[in-house]
Amino acid sequence: MSETLLILYGVICFMLVAALVAVETRDLLSSVLCLGAVGFGLAVVDLIVGAPDLALTQVVVEIFAVVLLIRTVVAREDTTREFIRDTPHVAAMGAMIMGILIGAYVCFQQLTPFGDPPMVMGASYMRAAEEAGATNLVTAVLLDFRAYDTLGEATVIFAAIMGCYALLRTRGRKEEHEGHDADS
Repeated sequence: MSETLLILYGVICFMLVAALVAVETRDLLSSVLCLGAVGFGLAVVDLIVGAPDLALTQVVVEIFAVVLLIRTVVAREDTTREFIRDTPHVAAMGAMIMGILIGAYVCFQQLTPFGDPPMVMGASYMRAAEEAGATNLVTAVLLDFRAYDTLGEATVIFAAIMGCYALLRTRGRKEEHEGHDADS
């Protein structure tokens, strides 16, 4: 088994542990932070498998989601009740985790090994870019073959940044509202 595959399994195990802690913890803020750890783990997986564009989008959206959830949790009054966890519940969670691990193992065995020459689709992209006369292969793939995907990723990143700005701004609505109260 290659070193990259071992790292990938390690990150997936980390994500599963963080997800389990997020589900089982009693503190809501800890649960949100563990959920953020799962999302950042997914970004690391994207980087490992060679998808930096997806990793960047995942990080931006994850930051937005964690900030939104933390802001919601901090302003919320805790009204939860404690309940006793029974053995079948824990056994079902363990069975689901084992199923996910086995499924991940089977799926990763079907992947083309890391470091092999470009896959069939990559070769077809290279041939089509050469036929089109493109001087830069990366730009040709991004603009000719994945233009809508790239536009969608840029839109998601822009929306996440604007959402974070709207959530974190300190001036605006409060001052405007206070100004209207003074006029009436």
